[in-house]
Amino acid sequence: MRHETVTIPAVSGIDWKGVGYLFSIAGTLLLGALAWPKPEDPSWHLPALIGGVIASIIGFGVRYTAHLKQRGEIEEAKRKAERS
Repeated sequence: MRHETVTIPAVSGIDWKGVGYLFSIAGTLLLGALAWPKPEDPSWHLPALIGGVIASIIGFGVRYTAHLKQRGEIEEAKRKAERS
């Protein structure tokens, strides 16, 4: 059996998932600005709004971090498969 090294071209370019998360963050900020409490609203509205916006943005960051980790694991599995 013949063994040859196979080179797989790496696809580099735009990380569309990252772009999508940036749009989601921008949308969250815009919706937060639109929902900003008026002076006659209850005092708890502002902390709840800020907490919700922050939680959403943190969630996007965690999901993107998981995406990067998974992508790294896939690349590592490809490298191991190439070596065997």
